[in-house]
Parts: sequence; structure tokens; C-alpha cells
Amino acid sequence: MSQVHTTAPGDFWETEPHHHEDGASTSVGFWIYLMSDCLMFAVLFACFGVLGGSYAAGPGPQDLFDLNLIALNTAFLLISSITFGFAMLRMMLNDQRGTLIWLFITLLFGLAFLAVEIYEFHHLIHVGAGPQRSAFLSSFFALVGTHGLHVAFGSIWLVTLMVQVSQRGLIPANRRRLMCLSMFWHFLDVIWIGVFTFVYLLGMI
Repeated sequence: MSQVHTTAPGDFWETEPHHHEDGASTSVGFWIYLMSDCLMFAVLFACFGVLGGSYAAGPGPQDLFDLNLIALNTAFLLISSITFGFAMLRMMLNDQRGTLIWLFITLLFGLAFLAVEIYEFHHLIHVGAGPQRSAFLSSFFALVGTHGLHVAFGSIWLVTLMVQVSQRGLIPANRRRLMCLSMFWHFLDVIWIGVFTFVYLLGMI
């Protein structure tokens, strides 16, 4: 008696599972986020470029900015990028304690940067140079304030990762998160160099 062999429709489909590199989608997604952030800051820089000379008979950069203080603040952020690099080097060596120490030092520099920026904003508002005073100040507070909010968010993220690393160690998931935060932190440094040059240095000329 002959047997009839039937083939189910599903047999024609590939049943071999696809293998994707672990964490690849996370890295791609984070790069897309950084690109969207670049567009946002590009718009803010463009707005400042258009409105930066509209003082409305009010104070300008030479009347308001303290370059020595801003240079110190710039040093805080640039040094924090270096210390974050040291943290990543310790992570590559699987040194959990060393990673946490350098992350904590990075956090201190980040908080110092925020403290100086808050002091600067408070001083400007105290002398009557708030964001409502002129188009120049509105665009200034929007650009510099948005960058400051990013640093504050990065600091909160840094504390969160320090807790996760201390509890779970340098597992692959935490390594990916630290890599993403490292890109974010260095990105903020690049943006701040643009702010320091375009807003503060050129404004004092």
C-alpha cells in the first residue's frame, strides 16, 4: 500500500532562528537618539545665531558674562569626560571597584558644572537679565539651559548605573548601558565646546 507524503505549508518557511549580536539594537537606537538631539541643538544654535544680537536696549554679553567663571565650568565638564574615559578603561579590565570610583569622580565634576551654571542663571536673573528681558537672553537661556538639563539627566542616569553596577556587577547589560552613557556624556562635551565658543567667546568680541 503506497503512502502519500504531504507537506505542511509551514515546512516551506525557514525554521532556523536568526542570530543577532547581543545589544546591537540598543546601540543603533541610541545613535538615532543622539542624532535627534543633534538636530535639536542645531535648531537652538540657529535661533541664537539669529537672535543673539537683539539686546532690546538691554545688556549684552560683555556686560553679563564672566569668562573666568565660564572657563572654570568648561574645565569641569572636560575633566569629567576624561574621568569617564578612565571608568570605561577600568570596566574593560573588569574592575568593578575602579569603575565605580571613576564614575563617582565623574559625577562630582558633573555636579560642579551644574552648580556653576545654576549660580550663573541666578545671578543673571538677579540683575534683571532674565529670559524675558530680550531675544538675546531668551535664546541664551534656551540653549544653555537645554544643555544643562541634559547634564542633569546624565547625572541622574550616572547615579542609577552606579547603583546597578554595585548590585549586579559588570554584567553585559550594565556594560552596554555604560557604553551608551559614555557616548551621551562625550556628546554633551562636544555641544558645550560649541556653546563656549559660539555663545561666550564670540559674544565677548
